Amino acid sequence: MRQARYLSLVLAAAATLTATPPAAAADLLKLTVGQRGNWDTSISYLGEKAGIFKKHGIELEIVYTSGSGETLQPVIAGSADLGFAVGTQGAMAAYAKGAPVRIIGAEATGAADYWYAKATSPIKTIKDTDGHTIAFSTQGSSTQSIVRAFIDEFNLTAKPVATGNPSATLTAVMTDQVDVGWASPPFGLKEQEAGQIRVVAKADQSALVRGQAARPSA
Repeated sequence: MRQARYLSLVLAAAATLTATPPAAAADLLKLTVGQRGNWDTSISYLGEKAGIFKKHGIELEIVYTSGSGETLQPVIAGSADLGFAVGTQGAMAAYAKGAPVRIIGAEATGAADYWYAKATSPIKTIKDTDGHTIAFSTQGSSTQSIVRAFIDEFNLTAKPVATGNPSATLTAVMTDQVDVGWASPPFGLKEQEAGQIRVVAKADQSALVRGQAARPSA
């Protein structure tokens, strides 16, 4: 099955180049990938750039989304073969409702996402978010599950707000539309170094998230 074959190559691409001979004919795989530029969603792009997939007779057509539902819908509709960096909750919810989708692999255990505020904000820790707005990407996303875990585990009164991708979220934070934004490395490192934003919380501060499989492939 070409999806399973692709998944095994993704794992190989993340680790090292291989010496397996190429397939006789190229297979075209259409992918939807959430959150372009995040470290854990770049495997397809980096593998393609390095020529790994071409070596194995696979051609990729990649469409980037804001995550979760946007990533799942083309797969469910049959216009994409695979969706990557899908929120675990979103994938399971779609499956439970009878959608023709299956989780075929976990992208990572735990998460590298972080939450931040403007450097001028009085918010310095996750506990300071009481009464403030806190961002996640989209409904059913891994970032939404992390925010929910923060609220439950730290007994917060913060209000979750869907803000989309890291770029849109940064704009929302810097223009005071939301108090605490989310991002994933390498996004936001430049702003941190420039003293424009400060990290308020990291995903793995949640006990639930540390052992959770985040952003599976479907």
